[in-house]
Amino acid sequence: MIISIASGKGGTGKTTLATNLALSIGKCQLLDCDVEEPNSHIFIKPRLIRSRSVSLPVPKVDDKKCTYCGKCSEVCQFSALAVIRKNVLVFQELCHGCGACSILCPVDAIWEVEREIGVMEIGQAGDVHFIHGLMRISEAMSPPLIKAVKNEAEKDMVTIIDAPPGTSCPVIEAVKDSDFCVLVTEPTPFGLNDLVLAVEMLRILEIPFAVVLNRSDVGDDKVDEYCEKEDIPILMKIPMDRELAEAYSEGIPFVEAKPEWKEKFADLYNNIIRMV
Repeated sequence: MIISIASGKGGTGKTTLATNLALSIGKCQLLDCDVEEPNSHIFIKPRLIRSRSVSLPVPKVDDKKCTYCGKCSEVCQFSALAVIRKNVLVFQELCHGCGACSILCPVDAIWEVEREIGVMEIGQAGDVHFIHGLMRISEAMSPPLIKAVKNEAEKDMVTIIDAPPGTSCPVIEAVKDSDFCVLVTEPTPFGLNDLVLAVEMLRILEIPFAVVLNRSDVGDDKVDEYCEKEDIPILMKIPMDRELAEAYSEGIPFVEAKPEWKEKFADLYNNIIRMV
């Protein structure tokens, strides 16, 4: 079973929910797919076992063969190639590695070379199998690294995915194929606005979902009203608690700072199982 944890905006508590849920349900695996700024490891504290580079195939042009016909630039949907005055410019950071340019080059003047986009690290923290991706600084595209992290996961384990924030391509890559998605939000105008966007995304993807409300005793009741109107279950409410905030600031999970929360997160998991 794959459970993804997502949100329409950053800072709502995705990592808090993902890490505490993983620590509360026994043997499982946690994938931190927020590869631009992964931080689940701060709370899980895994013993890293191995790592490997993740690369993307990008085009290389043989100037001796190239006739500068412009076919490669024409077929590239991402503007990663441009033919200008008998010169082929390759913008590697824009390349999605689809291979269309090398396949369709009429004179076989293009081949592919590997370009590193990040690193994947695998480890263990008690019963939790842990994988996360670390994208190289200055890289523009995270979906290939997210896909690599998901492909590394064991297929027969309960999987918790800590997704990137927002509703764009990285999030879609992280949550697709999930059996269930938990949307974390907060009772503020920004929280509601971005929750609506995330709900629309999941409905298009046809992924069942529910909501967890973080810092539930601040702000207003607009999120509750919206969820009631849209018939969206709110599975858990996490109050603004100083002790929990202090534990978070020190990298200590809820379930260790306040052991009674372990049962609450286990109940959350059981409710998800029933809904699925």
